[in-house]
Order: sequence, then C-alpha cells, then structure tokens
Amino acid sequence: MRHVLIIGATSGIGKALAHQYAKEKYPLVLTARDRKEMERIASDIHIRHHVPVSVKTIDAESFDTHADFFASCVEEAGKLSGMFLVHGYMIDQETAQNDFTKAKKMIDVNFTSYVSLLETAARYFERERSGFIGVITSVAGDRGRKSNYIYGSSKGALSVYVQGLRNRLYASGVHVATIKPGFVDTKMTYGLNGLFLVAQPEDAAKRVHESIRKKHDVIYVPGFWWMIMFIIKSIPERVFKRLKL
Repeated sequence: MRHVLIIGATSGIGKALAHQYAKEKYPLVLTARDRKEMERIASDIHIRHHVPVSVKTIDAESFDTHADFFASCVEEAGKLSGMFLVHGYMIDQETAQNDFTKAKKMIDVNFTSYVSLLETAARYFERERSGFIGVITSVAGDRGRKSNYIYGSSKGALSVYVQGLRNRLYASGVHVATIKPGFVDTKMTYGLNGLFLVAQPEDAAKRVHESIRKKHDVIYVPGFWWMIMFIIKSIPERVFKRLKL
C-alpha cells in the first residue's frame, strides 16, 4: 500500500489523522519541526497499528528547502497515496496588529509555506495521475472579522489557492480537499476566549477520512460549521461591519 504523508504531524489534528490512517493500514511519513515528539508519536502508532512509520523534520519557513524535502519524502515512501498539510501558526489579533514581524510569520507559515510545498507536491501528483491532497484552512477564512482578520486572511487566501489547485489537478485524477475546522481542542486553541462547540481531534480526523474517501471538495469540521458560516457569509456588509465579532 502507498504511503500517506502528513506535514504538521505533531498538531492535534495531524496526530489524529496519523492514527486514523494507520488504522486503515496505510504506512506513514510524518513530518514536523519537533523530531523528538514525532518519534514518540511514530513509536506509539507502530505499536498500536503495526504499520511502517517514517519521520522527517521540516522548517515551514525555509522555502528554499521544500523541493528537496518533498523529494526525500517520496524517496522514503516509494509512492504516495496522498498527503495532508496540517501545520499552522496563530497569534491573537492585537499582537498581529502591533507586531508586523509576528504577523508576517503567521502569513508565511499559514499561506506562503503551503503554496511552496503544494506547488512541489502538485507536480508529483500530476505525474502520478492519482492520489489526494488534504489542506487544512479554517472557518476563520470564510469572512473577515475584526477579532481575527489577519489570521483569517492567511486562511482565506489559502482557501482560494486550494480552490484553484483543485481545478488544476482535477483533469489529472487528483482529489484536492479544502478542510475547514471550526473550534477543535488542540494546542493552538488552548486558552482562547469565546470557544464553543469544541470538537475533539479524533472526531475531526474521522470526518476528514470519511469525506476524503467520498471525494468531498470542501469539508467543514464538524459538519454543522457549514450552516454557521453560510449564515455569517449571508449577512449584508452594511450590517456586518457594525457587528462585534
């Protein structure tokens, strides 16, 4: 069976996806910055699910290393069934407004690094003429709100990019999925104010796995976020700009 590559495997959703695909007996290539944590996760998965698990480190902001990094993942795997990009970086809106260096880091990690990695990956999957690519964006990218518009814009830009990539790769038989989580119980959301209807990473991974299997294009996690965001996007701008969201 071909491998599944997960970039950002130490994140809550990344780790849950690794376990979900290992249950289905897919061999894995797990990548993130923290090699020690990856090795711990890989060992746990191997013991629980008896599948081969390789680990590689990546610096999302070292764009000039991404082509060689992806090539090494393919070399390690032999062939890929698909890949997930789950890595991310979030700071609060006030910090982002007042510290452009940190705001730029958020944009570079959440958008620019994805484009860099996905353009390299797209060429591989175009040649293979099969496979899937699952990309984590966010419901925060569906509409700009004053409470998180810099973070949201990094995710909104990514959603538009993934939509175009899906259009490009469709003719090659490659399925590209936009994954839009709401609030998920992860390290990134820990301590944030105003959280509600918080999902567990394991439940999110199950929904993503099933939706990828069914070749859904846009996956809200949990599913009810589709209706929430439909309502929010439907509010006229003349009204929306007055809201405290």
